[in-house]
Amino acid sequence: MTTTATRPDAGRTRAAIAAKTLRTDRWWFPPLVTFVGLAAWVTYATVRVFLHKWYYVGEYRYLTPFYSPCLTDRCVPGSAEFGTPLPKFWLIPEAAFTLPLLLTFRLTCYYYRKAYYRAFWLSPPACAVPDAHQKYTGETRFPLIFQNIHRYAFYAAGLISLINTWDAIRAFHSPGGFGFGLGNVVLVANVVMLWAYTLSCHSCRHIAGGRLKHFSKHPVRYRFWTFVSKLNTRHMMLAWITLGTLALTDFYVMAISAGWFSDLRFVG
Repeated sequence: MTTTATRPDAGRTRAAIAAKTLRTDRWWFPPLVTFVGLAAWVTYATVRVFLHKWYYVGEYRYLTPFYSPCLTDRCVPGSAEFGTPLPKFWLIPEAAFTLPLLLTFRLTCYYYRKAYYRAFWLSPPACAVPDAHQKYTGETRFPLIFQNIHRYAFYAAGLISLINTWDAIRAFHSPGGFGFGLGNVVLVANVVMLWAYTLSCHSCRHIAGGRLKHFSKHPVRYRFWTFVSKLNTRHMMLAWITLGTLALTDFYVMAISAGWFSDLRFVG
């Protein structure tokens, strides 16, 4: 004799809930803040990139990261450390090499993907809130399939961080000799934060120890992986901090170059 067990909820349908979401908190506030913050930064950066001036202080060799490396023949004297292979044209920014690499790294960053998916595409705007789109195909089709190049964009970001590090070091040796001012502090702080954000990347963590089967056989890589893992827990915070340090550094160099105020010098 056989018996068939029946589930208590067999034959029932899901409750008909007319509300879009049952969340009663201000779930819309975080994506709104993200939208305003990212939109403001992109607007400022776009204006500065195509302003084509006030990006270099020759007296102290302050070069804003927005224009580094300067590659067009419009670069002011002393700002082009690596030559000027690009022609002078208003649509071509001075840092035509840097910007695509930085944008690729940031746009494909795991945190930024979450941020702008929610804030700009409402996909989804928050947890337990329906997606604003009818269907979701993931990152397997054009154009989102290009998000998979993030691991390669990491190497490009590392190269840009090296160039910005060189700029910060060069700023200590002005044409008049060794010098040290508030601008140097701003440049160095920005570089430190950029390295922290770059190394906190999930791809960097995987490169450091993702394929290792025995940490005991690779003590150096294990220590580096541990360090990167600690940074990785602060990846979101570092992503926002570096947006702030980039804008602050650019604004400070612009203000000194435009003559709005003078650099506070400690030595030289």
